[in-house]
Parts: sequence; structure tokens; C-alpha cells
Amino acid sequence: MATAAPLIEVSGPPRERGRQYGEQAAARIRLGIAHYSEQLAGSGLGWDGIRDLALSFEPEIARFDPGMAEEMRGIAEGAGLDHAAILLLNARTEILKLAKRRKDPDPDGCTGVVALPGITLGKKLIHAQNWDWKLECAETAVVLKIHRDDGPDILTFTEAGGLARSGMNAAGIAITANYLESDRDYRSTGVPLALIRRRALMDRQLAVAMHAVYTTPKSASNNMILSQAGGIAIDFECAPDETFQVHPDNGLLVHANHWVSPIALSKLRDTGIQATPDSLYRDIRVRDLLAPQRGRITVESIKAALFDDYQSPWSVCRPPRENLSNNLSATVAQIVMVPEDGLMQVAMLPALDRTFTTYRLDLEPAAMRSVA
Repeated sequence: MATAAPLIEVSGPPRERGRQYGEQAAARIRLGIAHYSEQLAGSGLGWDGIRDLALSFEPEIARFDPGMAEEMRGIAEGAGLDHAAILLLNARTEILKLAKRRKDPDPDGCTGVVALPGITLGKKLIHAQNWDWKLECAETAVVLKIHRDDGPDILTFTEAGGLARSGMNAAGIAITANYLESDRDYRSTGVPLALIRRRALMDRQLAVAMHAVYTTPKSASNNMILSQAGGIAIDFECAPDETFQVHPDNGLLVHANHWVSPIALSKLRDTGIQATPDSLYRDIRVRDLLAPQRGRITVESIKAALFDDYQSPWSVCRPPRENLSNNLSATVAQIVMVPEDGLMQVAMLPALDRTFTTYRLDLEPAAMRSVA
């Protein structure tokens, strides 16, 4: 049986809640840092080089959100670590790719899905994702609950030490993200993706959350699906300097790891598909499994689609296997959210263990409205 992601609860101003986070998750944070440091050593980077690369993101982070910069300093203090180590965890996608001697970058996989209230049996939006990444990260994941005085509370599944990955807030806003790659990537330094996801969860207004995803300069491409319990979901295919939209088809939105916006494909080159060829059918499989159930889709329907093992181990739900870079990867977690109920369920290594752990968030009254 896979180990459930521990729940970490924090409160107070940014630096203080960072300290609480670092103290509670210190062992998992240290494990994650050791893992990525070892991986980067294979690219020819010792700690001094990793530290310099991590610190290069600090000015952009401070401009983007001083509170997040303070929170990361607090995490480092609480865990008894160098501040650069926490920057590494929050900018690991960018840092792994920027390790210039690395020839075979490992992409995050992921298959994200949203079913709008009009096609679910309970008339409530369901937002879910399979997170495909390194097998070792099953032992570094946490669920972070942030009690805030300066905005809605947040519940997010993330790697220990990270500010956010997949999650939702007390205003009913939810986000998941999928790896994308294009020929525009890494031409300039932008805001690390983890911080953009966190920013989207810090607002009560969906428009403000979408603005953060849509307009924030990024170092690399990424796909982010934003939804709100009232019945809105939009997929944002983000290049570093431009964002494209993908909308639900008859209430259903599914995205894997390749660009699908016709406008995007007319303007840039998808350079990631060679490392994630299974992406080309993963979204089709999930969509085809769910489409016939429109009007009666449930949380269990979504889970079943994300458990799909067609073409295993190159499947929607991936058991541990070597990827094209000869590194061991897997579907590390399946995350299913019903924002209107403040419900998050997480199964670790779901291809091996379909046990879900339930986490809850108290929603603000205005968020608890769905579309009939």
C-alpha cells in the first residue's frame, strides 16, 4: 500500500506559516532536495551551481509576490535549510531544464479533466488530474492546508516545500497543471510555475485568478486548467509570452501533454511530444470514456476514466516504468476535487493502490452555488 500524503496545516502571516510548514514537513522536504540535487549532479551541477541557478529566480519572485518570497524563507528556517533549497523545490521544472549539460529532460506527464455541473449526476463541478512524474516523489508529496487572514483558505496537493501544485480554495476556485513544451521556452527568466498556481488560489475572484495565469511571464510553457464551483472551466495553454484558450466541449474538458489549440499550433512548435507520445491518446481515452455518461458523471466515473490502463504501461494511469530517458516514472497521484463540497481525494501510486485519502476545506458561503 502506498503511503498517504500527510496533511500539513499552517496559519498566520507568510513567514510564520512558512516556518510551520518547514517544521512539519522537514523530512519530506529534505528528501525532495536530496533527490533533485542528485539528479542535477548527473547534469554536472554541484550544490554551488544549483544554488546559483535557484537564486537567479529570486528577483523575479520578489517582484511577483513579496509574501511568497517571505513564505519560502520561512519554510527554509522551519526545516533548517538554505533558502536556495526551497527555491529549488519551487522552481524545479525550470531548474531541471536549465541545467545546460542535461541532454534528456524528464517531462511531467499529467492528464487533467473537468466535468461541468450540467453533465454531472449531482450537478456539481468535478475537477481531477493524474500527476505523472518521478516514482520517488510519492514519498515527498504533502497536502497543504493554509488558513489565511488575507484571502480565502487554500488546500493544495504539492511536493513538500512547494507552495502549490493542484488544489482549490475556499472561494471554489480549483487548478491543475500539465507539462507542455514549445520552441519559445527558456529564452528569458519568468516566474516559476508553482508560484503562478499558488497565486491563482489566493484570490476570491475567478477573473483575477485567470489574469494571473494568463498574463504572468513564464520561463517555460505549461498547461493550466482553472475552474470555479459555479460552473466555469477554461484550459490555458501557456507559452512563456502568450496564452491560448481551450474550452469545454459539451461540458467536458480534458487535456494531456500536447498543444491542442489550433491558434497555438499555427504560431509555435510543440517540442515536447517526442518525450510524451502517449499524450496523443491519453486525452482521447478519458474523453471517450466519459462522453457517453454525460448527465450522470460522478466522482467514481472520473476516477474510473483516470484509472484507464489502455496500452499500459504507456497509459492514462501509469504503473512504474522507465521513460524515454531511462528514469523510473509513474502516475504518482490521482487528485479528484469537488470544489463546491470542499472535497479533495488523493490516491498515491494509483496504478498499484486505489486507496483514496480524503481532505476537506471549509468553503465560504458565496462559493457554494452550482449551476442547475
